[in-house]
Amino acid sequence: MSFISDLFASSDQPNSLGAKFRSKRQAVFEDFFFSIFSKNEPIRILDLGGTAYFWEKSNIPDLPNISITLLNLHLESSEHPNIQAVTGDATKLVAFKEKEFDLVFSNSVIEHLYTRANQLKMANEIQRVGRFHFIQTPNKHFPVEAHYALPFAQYMPSSWVYFLLTKTKLSRLQKWKPEAAKQYLDEILLLNEQDLKSLFPNSKIYREKVLGLVKSITAHNLY
Repeated sequence: MSFISDLFASSDQPNSLGAKFRSKRQAVFEDFFFSIFSKNEPIRILDLGGTAYFWEKSNIPDLPNISITLLNLHLESSEHPNIQAVTGDATKLVAFKEKEFDLVFSNSVIEHLYTRANQLKMANEIQRVGRFHFIQTPNKHFPVEAHYALPFAQYMPSSWVYFLLTKTKLSRLQKWKPEAAKQYLDEILLLNEQDLKSLFPNSKIYREKVLGLVKSITAHNLY
């Protein structure tokens, strides 16, 4: 049972299926990254919604002239000398100048902004403050909804999903607390490829596939 629980835990758990997908995605990102940047040049990265944990398995933070800024609504912890944490709102990056960062990175954040208007604000700010960007989000049309690990939950009425989350253990083998379930149902607005392309019209779309199906989509201009 422990193996099954670990497998379907959230992606911040190292033994989870989500963590394994994230690790593969990180390898793809690094291939793109090193096709653009030299290991010795000064590079400033802004990670929107990021954690120091995500970068621990990467060689990027140990580059000689790298600076990574983690921006979240709450202050993240980081002990790495090249990773600093700040608080802020991804839809209002008022503390940063135009093209202040060489790269803006974000992993599974833009779908947590409640409205399309907020997603557009975030996209506009990303393209304002960064020369390059790599912005990933779960694909709305993948059969298993990424946040709940429930098949086709994105097409169900919210009341049905709330019931499944709070009254059954179908989501990640546990019952959700009512306040947590409501929060997620309020804030999550999934995107499909057309939605993402409309937010980043000059970007390419990288498709992460599982069994031939597109699990997540990434807008990037690393080419």
